[in-house]
Amino acid sequence: MGGNTGQALAPVITALILVPLGQFGAIWFVLIAGLAVFLLSFIAKWYADRIKMLKANGPVEMLHKKNNPSVTKAIKWALVVLVFLVFARSWYMSAISNFYAFFVIDNFGLSIAQAQLYIFTFLFMGAAGTFFGGPLADRFGKRNVILTSLLGPAPLALLLPYVGQAASIILLALIGFMLMSSFSVTVVYAQELVPGKIGTMSGLIVGLGFGMGAVGSVALGSFIDLFGLTETMIGISLLPLLGFLTYLLPTDQKITEWYS
Repeated sequence: MGGNTGQALAPVITALILVPLGQFGAIWFVLIAGLAVFLLSFIAKWYADRIKMLKANGPVEMLHKKNNPSVTKAIKWALVVLVFLVFARSWYMSAISNFYAFFVIDNFGLSIAQAQLYIFTFLFMGAAGTFFGGPLADRFGKRNVILTSLLGPAPLALLLPYVGQAASIILLALIGFMLMSSFSVTVVYAQELVPGKIGTMSGLIVGLGFGMGAVGSVALGSFIDLFGLTETMIGISLLPLLGFLTYLLPTDQKITEWYS
């Protein structure tokens, strides 16, 4: 929630600070970073004390996989599918975050500062989706939230390149909210697939997500140079359709059965 909210503020910073003051204006955020370091020093101390307390109360029981070849194969296959879903979400997020501003500038004749409103709307609603995704997953199941977060925005993403200014903001808000509702849910789902490997699964899903987003930015930039901005934005609107792969994932109940 915190990271995605901070990312959502980037377009606001661009419009209010970097556009009028230039890149040198970013130096003021050194003060904010210093404050963050100061606060994190207290959080780190609190966290270290919590770890000591947990160790003092005895070892925490961890779930372990059954030695069942069919289950192990199913888990590996589920992780592969999950990676493809992360790929679809990361590339679409990267396309909107990095290039949609240029799309609205070209198509609606907006200034750089005005175009940031569209990106802010998308990212801010994405941060809200991250917050609400957890409770929704607790109520309706993690796989269902992952499925809805991709297939739900699919028709809206297909429509986005063809609508006007007002409709674009509404669609971006809905797409951002739904698409990012599975951000944390996907991490927890992977951790439950492979219990006892919390760090590995977090790195696989979160780290891979950001990494693939960066690779996606380079690749999408190349596609824009080759095929044009509008054509590329139309092409990436197909990515949420990969959400159909979610049907290949085991249900929450199935994962519970594997480890019960």
